[in-house]
Amino acid sequence: MRADAKKIVQIGSIFIFFILIIAYAIFGSQNLIVGVKIINVNIVDGTKVSDSIQKITGNAKNAMNLTLNGREISIDEDGNFNETIALLSGYNIITIRAQDKFGYVDEKNYKLIY
Repeated sequence: MRADAKKIVQIGSIFIFFILIIAYAIFGSQNLIVGVKIINVNIVDGTKVSDSIQKITGNAKNAMNLTLNGREISIDEDGNFNETIALLSGYNIITIRAQDKFGYVDEKNYKLIY
C-alpha cells in the first residue's frame, strides 16, 4: 500500500509541475494573446464641442508606436498618452492608431463637430 501512495504522490507532483509550467507560459505570453488595445479615450464620438483646442488622453495597452492623425505621439511605460490638438471649424475626424511589437494594429476614429 505504501508503494501505491508513493506513486500517487509522484504522479500528482509531476502533474502539478506541468500545470505550473503551462500557467507560466500563458502568463508570459498574455501580451501576444491580448494584442494592442486603445482604451479609455476621453473623446465621445459624434459630439459637438465649443472649444477649438481639444485635450486627448487615453491608454494604449501593449503599444510600441502610437499616432494621432498620422503624427507620432509619446506614451509612457503604462501606455498612457496625453496630447492637445487644434480643431478646425466644422467636421473633424481624429484617428488614433496603435501598433505593438508584433505588428498588430488597433485604430480608433472619432468624429467631432466644432
